[in-house]
Amino acid sequence: SMSLREHALSLFRSAVGTVRPAPMLKRAMKLQGDGCPQLLVKGRAFPVKRNLYLVGFGKAVLGMAAAAEEILGDHLVRGIINVPLGIQESLQRAGMQEMLLKPHSKIQVIEGAKNNLPDTEALKGAVAIQELAEGLTVDDLLLVLISGGGSALLPAPIPPILLEEKEKLTKTLASRGAAIQELNIVRKTLSLLKGGGLAQLAYPAQVVSLILSDVIGDPLDIIASGPTAASSHSVQDCLQILAKYNLLHNLPKSVETVLTSSPTKPTAPEDYSHVCNFIIGSNTLALDEAKRQAEGLGYATLILSAAICGEVGRVAFFFCQLIRLVCLGFAGLGEVFFFDEVRGNLLQLAAELEIFFFYLAEFLRALRGLAPERPFFFLAGGETTVQLQGTGEGGRNQELALRVGLGLHRAQATEVSSLPGRCEIVFLSGGTDGFFFPTEAAGAFCSPELVDEALQEGLDVEAFLGNNDSYTFFSQFQGGHHLLVTGLTGTNVMDIQAILIRAM
Repeated sequence: SMSLREHALSLFRSAVGTVRPAPMLKRAMKLQGDGCPQLLVKGRAFPVKRNLYLVGFGKAVLGMAAAAEEILGDHLVRGIINVPLGIQESLQRAGMQEMLLKPHSKIQVIEGAKNNLPDTEALKGAVAIQELAEGLTVDDLLLVLISGGGSALLPAPIPPILLEEKEKLTKTLASRGAAIQELNIVRKTLSLLKGGGLAQLAYPAQVVSLILSDVIGDPLDIIASGPTAASSHSVQDCLQILAKYNLLHNLPKSVETVLTSSPTKPTAPEDYSHVCNFIIGSNTLALDEAKRQAEGLGYATLILSAAICGEVGRVAFFFCQLIRLVCLGFAGLGEVFFFDEVRGNLLQLAAELEIFFFYLAEFLRALRGLAPERPFFFLAGGETTVQLQGTGEGGRNQELALRVGLGLHRAQATEVSSLPGRCEIVFLSGGTDGFFFPTEAAGAFCSPELVDEALQEGLDVEAFLGNNDSYTFFSQFQGGHHLLVTGLTGTNVMDIQAILIRAM
């Protein structure tokens, strides 16, 4: 029979498979009728003649555009997409032809945003998209394809801000631990196209956006910084974020100029009556698919939350507490002192990490029904943050996996002697886009035994974590066997955590 690790990998792959661009797009969009053809998007109809234009930006947009062009055929007049540098070559090498445009495509591809940072190539693409949008008329329909990574691929700073100035500010914020939501609020406040700017430029054309969400809760105005959605944030919000990270007093002159001259109120929602935004894929969709597959494999299964966020060390502690509860449940100690202590810790952590969609009551109910002979699988999704203290490599998923492994190892060292029954545990955390620059790994697997073996071999796990160097740890230990290497997936719906537990 398959090991827990093999199951974890298979379930992660099936979750990612369900949010690949082509199947998602084909589920959401159809072209129907010959006489007066209509574009049907999630049941809404938009009449089309030869008046259809397409723009897109993001890590998954190449595959989305290939599927869209196949559906739209001759109705598509012209398109421009901005995608990550090197993605066409990577997909070609990986044999993923279905994600590439056909020869003689009407869609122009511009590659930019090396290392997911806005650059001159991305700016060139953004300017081309801006010009296409500005040239549209009331008879045109603009299809906008948006996915995670879209923010870096649509840089158009409000003059006189220079791209380098905006990039430097974003980098500084990220290094100080700003969440993706905070980064995007600052980016869009300083941008021509974000925060609804693209939709405003395309007016009076009909704008239809198909969005693959990589943000917790799927807020339209935050995904890729909301180029087609009314912004719910004002200049005031941007200033508050800059103040929170102590950046207000050394801003470039150009940024100060824009912030002092920007309107203080967001654009009114009625100015977006020509826009329809559709979420066609999300982390929740991926988790649902993994849950379905796990039930087929005989697991008792539960989705904890698609809103796991916060500093990676605290999130690791949260997962360790959850896993301890399951092991206590398996050991039949669901009502003892430990249990109440762990449950209290969990509630406090969920509140502190603002994990609003954490269903503790449901989780506890599931624990009461646990049968030791049936393995338990629980799932979560979201995106954690790492506050960089060292110079190592690895990223949030590898670091989360290693921190959970270490936390469980410590808990077992203090608890096991007093607990009957042991559990086999595998924890997996991975990015659905398939890699975390500059490493080739999407994440990692970990277990308390793995940490135990590493310590016996003389590897100092805490030192690796202190240097944010989880990748070096995993690649040095057992030949990198515990790294999650999926290759480029062509999609992006944040991260997935899978926890598999069985009584021994």
